[in-house]
Amino acid sequence: MAAEVLFLRKQLAYYQDHQIGPRRLTDPARLSLVLWSRLFNWKEALLIVTPATFVRWHRKGFKLYWRWRSGGGRPPLPKEIRQLIVRMVRENVTWGEDIADELILKLGIYVSPRTVRKYWPKQADGAGPRNPSQSWRTFVKNHAAGIVACDFPVAVTARFQGSISFLAMEIGCRRILHCNVTAHPTAEWTLQQFREAMPHEHPYRFLIHDRDSIFSSELDEALQSSFGLRVLRTPVRAPKANAYCERLVGTIRRECLDFIIPLNERHLRMTLRSWVTHYNKGRPHSSLGPGIPEKALDTPLRLPKMHRHRLRRECKIRAKQILAGLHHEYWLDQSVA
Repeated sequence: MAAEVLFLRKQLAYYQDHQIGPRRLTDPARLSLVLWSRLFNWKEALLIVTPATFVRWHRKGFKLYWRWRSGGGRPPLPKEIRQLIVRMVRENVTWGEDIADELILKLGIYVSPRTVRKYWPKQADGAGPRNPSQSWRTFVKNHAAGIVACDFPVAVTARFQGSISFLAMEIGCRRILHCNVTAHPTAEWTLQQFREAMPHEHPYRFLIHDRDSIFSSELDEALQSSFGLRVLRTPVRAPKANAYCERLVGTIRRECLDFIIPLNERHLRMTLRSWVTHYNKGRPHSSLGPGIPEKALDTPLRLPKMHRHRLRRECKIRAKQILAGLHHEYWLDQSVA
């Protein structure tokens, strides 16, 4: 045995004399060295790596051992639910946490956004951080049910002509009250849009808009006298003062206009109205709990009782395309036996 040990040491000394670096060991080889080290004083015989590396191997093996003993954490979602999450991510390129809201509200599958993110494909990413103003948020929270915000987003048609859209939304429930398109907006045209958006008796008290030249002083006086609205003009260069409507404009661009080239004003109007219907009646909103601004007539009020992560056999998932497949709406269809 002593002669064999000297024979092996002589071979290792040859590689050291010629300064030949050792190759990277595999995990089974590392495990065998760690196990044999328990039988003798390994510090004097260790040659190919440093003692700190050898101790790190031992700690890694200890972690793997206790990970195996602990059982590996929570069990994964069923395969069909994982495939459904991947399908929804690929079919809706602008969705983030909305997928978890869609699963909870319409399919009865109770998963958290973190669980959805666990099975998220590699080509998707979430939205950026938010940094709202605390004082303005407090005001909006106390008066959200009676506040209407409006803005004029601009879209470019296929002929490179700018078309201006009018948007009015109710901040309390995030519902879009009115949407229309024109090439030359005026104060008279804008006043007519408010007549179409608001009924004669409405619960709104405040109207937020920026300092665009379209909102003239005569228009503000007409809104106050005819509709009883107190006009709140945002400060100069302060888009966060109208944060909810600005966020709506960004949502329209990210979920609609960035993927569609309007051919003309009529095409833009049809596209926006189709997306507004989806926004009000089919798109989940995280700020509502999650919830939907307008409850669709064909959506059941109560979902059938089922397992959190399993679908019942008699229930089938139905989908409807929005804007030729840019977005989808899902619901459960319970077949009759």
